[in-house]
Amino acid sequence: MTNCARTDHHCQRCEGPLPFAFSMAFQPIVDVATQRIVTHEALVRGVNGESAYQILSQVSDGLLYRFDQACRVKAIELADQLEMTSALSINFLPNAVYEPEACIQATLAISERVGWPAERLVFEITETESVTDRAHLRSIIDTYRRMGFTTALDDFGKGHANLDLLVELRPDKLKIDRDLVMDCHHDRRRQVLLKAVADIATQLDIEMVAEGIECRDEARWLHEEAGIVQHQGFYYARPAFEALPSVTGFSNITDISNG
Repeated sequence: MTNCARTDHHCQRCEGPLPFAFSMAFQPIVDVATQRIVTHEALVRGVNGESAYQILSQVSDGLLYRFDQACRVKAIELADQLEMTSALSINFLPNAVYEPEACIQATLAISERVGWPAERLVFEITETESVTDRAHLRSIIDTYRRMGFTTALDDFGKGHANLDLLVELRPDKLKIDRDLVMDCHHDRRRQVLLKAVADIATQLDIEMVAEGIECRDEARWLHEEAGIVQHQGFYYARPAFEALPSVTGFSNITDISNG
């Protein structure tokens, strides 16, 4: 892995303006056992709420490092402005981190400026299929853990985000992809896989988050049968542009957790 062009732990590739503007939407992750929002995930949007694709399609290889850093800064700035009290989850691209201690400096600077504690930052690892240097990715996770951050493996169960990563990377959280969650209340194959992954995660002391929950039956089965209590999806709340969305009545959570 090529080293960052850096001076005093500042990554020159990660700094500088972008040729386009962007913003963020936020979607909550809820804990149905405690009936509260535990995290908000920051999701890239255009400045007028345009889709993530409209922004990501403009990110060339040469802009990758700056964009990754800019996303972290924007997410923390907005979370602070919105007076978010939960943890904040930010996606990051492993190939956009040349050297962990240098490439984290912008994040540390904005966190210090607004008073955002490290223990309330979660970094979600995305696009693991493009990572060829697993040792480098492990180094990023280990560095972030030493700094007090939490790491999550996103889209688990889809593509290349599979069991072998748990041996090498040791994330704090697993986010189970919608492909496994979909119709889990009546799909036996999905049920077997979800229960097996939940058991593995429990034994490895890894928290689980089920993504893409779209109906009450999925939520109920995940909680009651698989023991997965952290949920995210349209059933609870859609992403809100530059705002913290209300979870649908919280009665959805109360109803499930009370059986």
